[in-house]
Amino acid sequence: MHAAKHWKSRNDGAVQCRLCAHSCIIRSEDKGLCGVRHNKGGELLTATYDCIAAANLDPVEKKPLYHVLPGSTTFSFGTMGCNFSCAFCQNHTLSAPPRLGRPVQGQPVTPAILVEEALRLNARSISYTYSEPTIFYELMADTATCAIDNGLMNIMVSNGFQSTECLDALNGLIHACNIDLKAFTESFYHEHCGAQLKPVLRNLKHIVRMGWWLEVTTLLIPEANDSDAELRDMACFIRDELGKDVPWHISRFHPTYMMTDRPPTPLERLERAWEIGKQCGLSHVYLGNVHGHFSEHTACPSCGNVVIRRTGYRAILKGAPVCKACGTSIPGIWSFPA
Repeated sequence: MHAAKHWKSRNDGAVQCRLCAHSCIIRSEDKGLCGVRHNKGGELLTATYDCIAAANLDPVEKKPLYHVLPGSTTFSFGTMGCNFSCAFCQNHTLSAPPRLGRPVQGQPVTPAILVEEALRLNARSISYTYSEPTIFYELMADTATCAIDNGLMNIMVSNGFQSTECLDALNGLIHACNIDLKAFTESFYHEHCGAQLKPVLRNLKHIVRMGWWLEVTTLLIPEANDSDAELRDMACFIRDELGKDVPWHISRFHPTYMMTDRPPTPLERLERAWEIGKQCGLSHVYLGNVHGHFSEHTACPSCGNVVIRRTGYRAILKGAPVCKACGTSIPGIWSFPA
């Protein structure tokens, strides 16, 4: 157990965790909703500071980030635990156990060891991913500080449910992020994720204000979040509140965990979502989990010329960040340090 940050004491021996938008009131000897933050005698401790459950060298496109150092690799890791309870979680073996009362397990690490491994593997960045990085905030923050000192970029892949206090504390440490916008209704977040939509929308706008590079992902689930009206609302929110150049990744759903009652997303439904995104004025809309589809490529929003061609998670640069056909600059992070 390690001392946690972003919490405050209460007169009754309980503490209030201020790391995410749940703002859990945790009684003495109890845990927060995530299952990894413990009140021990009026002090909040975390079980995820020195214990990772997954680590890999990934293409940065797998995060997915299509406008960040294309073709590079990122050292990715995560711990057990999550502050959501998504019925469709693809990493439920990592995210769910602590919330269900099971112990946090994994490999002992330090921030320095993680950065050393990233450098040994010639990664250009470190990604905090797989489970929800908010719940291993202390490990993420210390690792990110060490990474910057060693010339590495920091990437956060998240559900976007942080407190504003948490996001502000990460400002200057995180350079790019992919945030899940799981749906555009409070009912979906409540019924399928155990959370709320409003804090995610607030945080997306705050991330843009802080100047992080942002890409947004929506897992398109049949008969859950795939109506034309809801997709149009999401696309318009991204355009109006985040910016038309923010990439939107629309990913194919595959039945898993507690949501096996519906089929994979039909290709025609994904393509309809892509069309809606483009009709609403988004410059860069991508389909995920459909390798070989034309929507994997980055096209110039002005003339349609392919600027970055992709095959699966492999990117072939075609002149980024400027379109060779018309001279339009493509937004993103194309080098680091800038």
